[in-house]
Amino acid sequence: MKVSSSTFLSQKKPLLKKLLDCLCEEYRYASILAADTSSKIFQVSKRGTAVAEDALLSTRGYVIKVYDGKGYAEYSFNHLEETDLDNILIKIRKSLIPLSSALPDCIVESRYNSIPDEPMTLLKSTEYEEDPVSYGDQAIVEKLTSISEKGRAYDERIVDCSASINYKYIHKLFLSKNKDLEQNILWTCGSIVALASKGEEIKDYYKSFSCLGGTELLDQMTDCANLCCKNAIELLDSSPITPGLYDCVCTPEVTGMIVHEAFGHGVEMDMFVKDRALAKQYIGEYVASPLVTMHDGASAAKEAATFFFDDEGTLAHDTVIIEKGILKQGISDAQSAMHLNTLPTGNGRRESFERKTYTRMTNTYFEGGKDTVEDMIASISYGFLLDNPSSGMEDPKNWGIQCMVNIAREIKDGKLTGKIFSPIVLTGYVPDLLKSISMMSDTIELGGGGFCGKGYKEWVKVSDGGPYMKAKIRLG
Repeated sequence: MKVSSSTFLSQKKPLLKKLLDCLCEEYRYASILAADTSSKIFQVSKRGTAVAEDALLSTRGYVIKVYDGKGYAEYSFNHLEETDLDNILIKIRKSLIPLSSALPDCIVESRYNSIPDEPMTLLKSTEYEEDPVSYGDQAIVEKLTSISEKGRAYDERIVDCSASINYKYIHKLFLSKNKDLEQNILWTCGSIVALASKGEEIKDYYKSFSCLGGTELLDQMTDCANLCCKNAIELLDSSPITPGLYDCVCTPEVTGMIVHEAFGHGVEMDMFVKDRALAKQYIGEYVASPLVTMHDGASAAKEAATFFFDDEGTLAHDTVIIEKGILKQGISDAQSAMHLNTLPTGNGRRESFERKTYTRMTNTYFEGGKDTVEDMIASISYGFLLDNPSSGMEDPKNWGIQCMVNIAREIKDGKLTGKIFSPIVLTGYVPDLLKSISMMSDTIELGGGGFCGKGYKEWVKVSDGGPYMKAKIRLG
């Protein structure tokens, strides 16, 4: 089934069009983004059950963008009735646009062209198997309770097993003089966290789940409770690793973290505008192994970061960032693309209607290769299979990377020994790491369980992934 349109936005659309007509009489370009999003989160653990609206992800509001012949101004608001129209127009005319004349002398005002506004009509919705609202809160809690109890009963060393799920309905309209776009999207994400203890020592194992769909995700989660508990118990016997450079095989989850951190933020082209990304100087050059082809785009995969148009009305893309090791291009919002004289790639995203647009990743991944996981492991005399990433960060200006991985499984003479090292810090210089990639598996996996921040804020949903891959990686 397909996600239906928002009744709220359908009712407001005639008034939005009337407001847009008034704006188009005064400004060379005007657009309105209208958003109606709702989200709910559920969590069950030994401590109890929690069900709540997700305040960060549930919003209703509007953003007006206008062009005065030199630059752009935006005005956001969350109340719209017929009586509000004149006041909105006055605020933009008298308060927003004149701000540019009050800039300090030390600041030079950039001049921009008008955003292209090709005629376009679009109405698209994603599909789902099980509607969370129809499925019902009680049924969701019962399923999560079953998962949690299954995990807690796995072994006496399991202290707790938490199961959670979060779904979000996204309804957006984008209107300009020539565009009338509507999208309706549903994604669902979940997680299982198992805690194991031995004496006073406690270890945890976290696994995320996601789909461009609904509560059908719960069936996938049910089958993984025991695996999460097994891994948490294995971590009780883990040891610190001896720092060094090792041959490693990365699971798709770890590959995805490397993709996201190593070259994701580094090719966001609003960082090119600010000269904060080294990648700007390497377009057209080898930055990775010839085995590496990297994509980003809301239309590049069907995952939690998928959409049909971005928050500036640019249609979703599948952008090839690295092709056979060569850095081809970055990703951009409309404003940074205009500044750099390139075409926007559909990556202009807002945390909400109250926030500005930034260039942001969507579905980011490496293409697969021709190798098998078994052959990768067999090729290593001494190294590790890296699994269960937890967090990461990068320095786009100097191409440094630092990521946390929960598990490194020892490989000796081409075989897994069963010994586990944890926790693991993965560091290095991005091109060195990517150029060392020597094998890629023939299948890929993407996951969209997490969010991405821009400087520890501006959170948006992303997905990342790729194949199993073999590379030389510095661990500590």
